[in-house]
Amino acid sequence: MWDVAEQDLGPISIGAAILGAGGGGNPYIGRLRVREALRRGQRVTVISPAELADDDMVAVCGGMGSPVVAYEKLPRGDEETTALREVEKALGRPVTAIAPFEMGGGNSMAPMVVAAAAGVPLVDGDGMGRAFPELQMTTYVIYGAPPCPSAIADERGNTLVFTAVADARWLERMARAVTVSMGGHAGVATSPMPGMLCRQVIIPRTLTLARDIGAAVAEAVRSKSEPCDAVLSVTGGTRYLRGKVVDVERRNTKGFARGSLTVDGTGPDVGRRIRIDFQNENLILWEDEKPRATVPDLISLITTDRGEPLTTELVSYGCRTDVLIMPCADLLRTEQALRVVGPRSFGFGIDPVLIARPAGASVPEAG
Repeated sequence: MWDVAEQDLGPISIGAAILGAGGGGNPYIGRLRVREALRRGQRVTVISPAELADDDMVAVCGGMGSPVVAYEKLPRGDEETTALREVEKALGRPVTAIAPFEMGGGNSMAPMVVAAAAGVPLVDGDGMGRAFPELQMTTYVIYGAPPCPSAIADERGNTLVFTAVADARWLERMARAVTVSMGGHAGVATSPMPGMLCRQVIIPRTLTLARDIGAAVAEAVRSKSEPCDAVLSVTGGTRYLRGKVVDVERRNTKGFARGSLTVDGTGPDVGRRIRIDFQNENLILWEDEKPRATVPDLISLITTDRGEPLTTELVSYGCRTDVLIMPCADLLRTEQALRVVGPRSFGFGIDPVLIARPAGASVPEAG
């Protein structure tokens, strides 16, 4: 158990955005939201999954929608908490702990705001070990957590509660349509589950991992060493290419930021060119028209000088970047999970291309 301090917010937001694989929302706005909660005297207490009691009631909270919209349509700040209260009404009982959807700059911070407002602990873990764009793509749902009751809320005070759906894909489909009608971004609470189940299906220690990554990057910048090496020393994986972004094609469609970016190699990688397709998050890395890395592994871009994450809504022409490939958690590598989060689930007719996890790496293991 540990309490989040204001000085933790910078490292967590940087580390979580790197784990977000290009997605997960605006890390700066998320950081400000938690900072203000702490300055109001609220607490964010983080507990390990092992500290959950069997009969605890855990709800999953975060933002939904296009990260590009989130930069222009600022939240009121209580959307996720409002959604949580609607889920509690549907359950007929209070929630006793909050779990994050995913790791990502904004969506690692939103659950902290909810936990602080509700006065309940935040579980050190999440349902993706990275970020994915759709609600059914969590280990919670993949391994048995119910998709309903779920609730969605916007900054105008509009709420909608889903009490029953055919399956989690239908929840995603309907909630996405509502999010679009709400302006492209909203707060969501979903997948209420007992603590016993949460312990089994959560990817553990990802908040701690994010903090460790951010601290390693800060130390690398301070000591004028390679931020890329600092990230990989914590997470494992490899630097696939160092280069310059030479093209970005990005569009908002159906509640997602979709597109691709092209990076030309520099220095030792001069003469190479890669393309990365994304849907909120980076999905497939192509070189010579062949997939070299795919979801659910993490494809992340960081600036070469300071190790700052380049999310899909921020990356632009001329950015100097290290392209990192990092191994996903074990819970995402099963056949059951790959049917939901592998390349084919995003419309690519290819099999997953995954890297091995190095011995000693801190990328989360199964719970």
